[in-house]
This record gives sequence, structure tokens and C-alpha cells, in this order.
Amino acid sequence: MPTAATPAGMKKEPSQRNDAAAAAAARDVEDQPLLRGIFEVKKKSCDVVLSAQRLRWSRIMPESPLGGSSIGLQRKEESIEMKDVFSIKLKRRRFAGQEKGGILLGITIFVCLNKEGNKLKDATINLGNISEDHCSLWYRSLKKILMGSTNILAHTLNGIQHTQTATLHIILGHLKSVDMCTFSSPIKLLRFGFSSMFGFGSRTLAVAEKHRWIPPNQRKDFAVIKTLASLRPEDCEISFLPLKHLQQDSQENDRRKEGRLKPDCTDEWQRIQGHFLNVSIMAIPCLCSVAPRGLAPNTRLDDGSIALITVRNTSRQEFIKHLKRYAGLKNQFSFPFIDTYIVEEVKVCPRTGMKHIPADNLNCTGSEENTYPWNIDGDLVEWATEIHIRVHPQLINLYGGNVVILDNLKESCSCI
Repeated sequence: MPTAATPAGMKKEPSQRNDAAAAAAARDVEDQPLLRGIFEVKKKSCDVVLSAQRLRWSRIMPESPLGGSSIGLQRKEESIEMKDVFSIKLKRRRFAGQEKGGILLGITIFVCLNKEGNKLKDATINLGNISEDHCSLWYRSLKKILMGSTNILAHTLNGIQHTQTATLHIILGHLKSVDMCTFSSPIKLLRFGFSSMFGFGSRTLAVAEKHRWIPPNQRKDFAVIKTLASLRPEDCEISFLPLKHLQQDSQENDRRKEGRLKPDCTDEWQRIQGHFLNVSIMAIPCLCSVAPRGLAPNTRLDDGSIALITVRNTSRQEFIKHLKRYAGLKNQFSFPFIDTYIVEEVKVCPRTGMKHIPADNLNCTGSEENTYPWNIDGDLVEWATEIHIRVHPQLINLYGGNVVILDNLKESCSCI
């Protein structure tokens, strides 16, 4: 039942004070600056600050000739709430007939605002900056907030997507070391990340990105259905280095039994090739609402391993059965067309349209027509050639803890 409001002059109960304190702390955490930089907004140079809740900017005031902080102009801050942002894109100038590329101008943010009553009005905010690196960093951060792609990491660390739970971990100082991966091409480092998918998982994201105007939940369903309707395998070669030192305890034996893990009996690279509907490469279990036990339950946060899950070509009906298993307790990998491995490095090389790129050509990304989509932590990354994924054990420390999912739902907590 809802609790009554506390009248003025009366003391709050301890539980109410704790809830209020936790809520206040949660708001503070959510409003912590994630990025800060200089952009041109409405033709004025501005100091721009991004947090999980809002985007704020204020004009950079010129210094007074006499050494003052400004010339009598008041510094006014403007802001938008991130919940009102429905799309973002990199703004480029293109010539007539040019469909891709172009001169970078900055980032455009599309906002939906309440005008009056139930009427909505859309607006755009242009953040001007011609630096590719600067805009790429901001674009990725804005997309992560917009898409909620950090939810899987938060869910894996905390067992629940709940701000106050995360805040309590911060207040209590619960630090957890987490493995992280580097994603590299033969010519350069692409990015850091925790999880990736190639094939069905990445093509579904690519479809969703093309339909940003659809509400999030409907967009996910639409993208899955559309990708299933045109389901096709990827022809590629996968090389992997089995994990050399795998702990042999009771939990590890369960993991081997559950995932039908291949034994790490050699230090040499192994290769498989063929047609794959999906390839998952994950350094964390990736707990989420559609997979309560995780997309990769056969790995942990800090054991220095990568779960490599390959789904070979099969019928659409059998593949859908596999997908449905993620939502339940049955082993989603117990199909003859699925193999799982515990590794420390993976190389995925598409075999269609392969071509050699000189090692000294750092600006070459391959033909745009032959690029393949990758889903890396919920971000769409397109690349034409081989990608090398390597795990770095316990690379970063985050607030949270290990979450153990019990198969037996009747188990009770030992602390009460």
C-alpha cells in the first residue's frame, strides 16, 4: 500500500530517511558529468557538459581587457533532458550525388518537447565541431545513453537494473574487477568493449538503427522479426586461442557440462570455417531482461575468459527454438548446430569479398559496399575485414558484485 506523506513538523521514520537519502544519492550519481567539451551552439562557442540525465551548455565568455572574468555579460546555462532526445546523427556536408562520407560539421540532436497541453514539438540542437575523434567520442556516449546499451553491464554487476541498488554499491564501496576486450583490425585498434555479436545479432541492430523513429520496444520487435524473415548465414573463418589456465572447480565443471565447452588441451590457435547464423564473443555473462541467466552464462566477470558461441547454419524454425531458450531455464546451447568455447583471443574474418589491406595504409577501411555490421556493446560498428578480439583480465574496477543466477527458483537466501 502507498505510504502517507509525512506532515510538516513530524520526524520521518528511519526507513523513509534512508529511502530519501538513497534517492538523493541516485540523482547525484545520474547527474555526474560523463563528458565535457567545447562545441559551437547557435554560432557561439559553448562549454558543453553531458550526464546520464541531461545535456547542458553555456556560452564561453571572453576575458575582460582589465583581467576580469567577463565583460559584464551574465553566463546563462541552457539544458535539455536526455529523456526528451529521440535521435542523434553526425552532421556532414555532402556534395550533389554523394551518398556516404562528407565533411564533418558536428552532431545533431533531435528533441521532442511539450509545447502546450498534449501537443508535441520537435526541435534540433546542433553541436558544431569538425574534429572526427571528438565528435566520435561524444556520438558514442550519446548513443549509449539513448539506447541504454550499458544496461547489460549494470544488470550483470548488480543483478537488477535499479538506480538505488547501483547507488548503494557506490556508497558501500563495493568495487569489482571486470574483464574487458580490445577490438582491433589488422591496421588499428577499433575500440574497447565487453561483448559483441556478428551475424543475426548485428544485423538486427543494423535494422533497428535504420528505424530510429519507431518507439524503442516496438523497434526491437520489428528488427528481430524483419531479420528473421530474411535470415541468412555469414561465410567466415573463425580462429581462436583456447584459454590456457582454466580453473577446475565445481562451478567450472558445471559450466563445462552446461555449455558443452571444448577442452583447452592445446596452446595453438584453432580454426573453424563455414556458414554461421550468429557468432557471440563475450567477456561477461550479459544478464538482461530477455536472457535472465545471461547471453553467455558460461563466463564470469573477472576470470580472464571469453565465451565464444557459434551458431551454424540451420533452419529458421530450429534457430527460433534456440532464441526462445534464452528466456527460460533450459540450456540454450543444447542444439547440434551450436558450439561453445572458452578462449582468450578470437579472430573473425568474413570470407566474402576478402581483400588485402597494406599494413602501412592506416586510412583504408575497405570497400564500403563490403562492410559487415558488428554489434559491440549495443553500438553498431561496420568493418570490412578481420576483427581481432582479445580479453584483458580485470582491466577496470566498477561498482557492483558477482551475481549468481540459481536454476532452482525455490532456493532461499542464506542471510535471512
